[in-house]
Amino acid sequence: MQIPLDLARTLAAVIDGGTFEAAAAELHVTPSAVSQRVKQLEQRLGRVLVVRSKPVRPTEAGAAVVRLARQLALLEHDALAAFGGDDAASARPTTVPLAVNADSLATWFLPALARIAETHAVVFDLHRDDQDFTAGLLESGTVMGAVTSQATPVAGCLVRPLGVMRYTAVATPAWVARWCPGGAEAASLAAAPRVDFDRRDDLQGEYLRLIEADAADPPRHFVPASNDFATAIKLGLGWGLLPGFQSDDELADGRLVALGGPPVDVPLFWQQWNLGSPLLDAIADGLTRDARRALEPSVAV
Repeated sequence: MQIPLDLARTLAAVIDGGTFEAAAAELHVTPSAVSQRVKQLEQRLGRVLVVRSKPVRPTEAGAAVVRLARQLALLEHDALAAFGGDDAASARPTTVPLAVNADSLATWFLPALARIAETHAVVFDLHRDDQDFTAGLLESGTVMGAVTSQATPVAGCLVRPLGVMRYTAVATPAWVARWCPGGAEAASLAAAPRVDFDRRDDLQGEYLRLIEADAADPPRHFVPASNDFATAIKLGLGWGLLPGFQSDDELADGRLVALGGPPVDVPLFWQQWNLGSPLLDAIADGLTRDARRALEPSVAV
C-alpha cells in the first residue's frame, strides 16, 4: 500500500485550513476537487481520515497522514535550500507548526523566531498550550517542535534542555492587607482569592503544596493570557506566581510583595521530530541560544 503524496498534501491543507473551502483556496482548486481527493485517499487506505466537523479534524489515521505530509514538506524545503541560487530564494516558505507555553511566548520565544526567519524561508504556525501539555501536540503530529516540561523524549523525537522558568508567589500590598492581615501564612493563602491561568493551571496549587497549605476551595480568577494574567495580579484580583520578567520591577518599587515560601522552578525542554532536517536544527539552535540567555540555568536531566 502506498500513500500518494499529492493526496497527503491535500489532506494536510484541509486540516491546516479547517475547511475544504480554505484548502481549495490554498491549493487553487475547487472545494469539490479537494473533497474528491480526500475521498480517494480514504478509499485507497480503507480508513476514515477526516471528521467533518467545523473546523474539520483528523482521525488517528488522518493524523498519521498529515504528519507524513509535513515531514515531506520539510525535507523538500531542505533539498531546495541545498541547491542554493534562485531556486532556493524563490521557493515558497515552508510552514513549521510549533507548540509553546504562554510565558515563553511572551518573552524569549518570538525574538528567536524573528532571527531565524531572517535567514530561512519559513513561516511559523504557533500553538499555545501549557508546558505540561505541549508534548501531546508532538505525539499527535500537530506540531514539529515544542517547548515542554517533559524531559523524556516523545517517540520519534529529540530533546534538548532549555533552562528553568522560575516563579515567585506575589500579590499587591493592598491585597495582602485585606486577605492576609496577619501575614501571608499557608492557611490564609489557601483560602484567599487567587489567579489561575486556566482550569488546568496547577502552578499555584504546587506552591500551596510546597508550603504545606491545607486543601481549600478558594475563589479563583481564570485569566488565560500571560500578560493579562500578570496584570490581574498587579490590579489586586488575587495572588499568583509570576516569573521575574513580570515581577522584578514591581517587587523592587513595592507595587508587589513576595508572599514568602520557595520559588517554583519549571524546567523547560525543546523537543522536535528526529528528521535530520537542517531547518529544524537551525530552529532548535536559535531557540536554545535565546532560552539559555533568558532562563535560569538548566537542571540536570
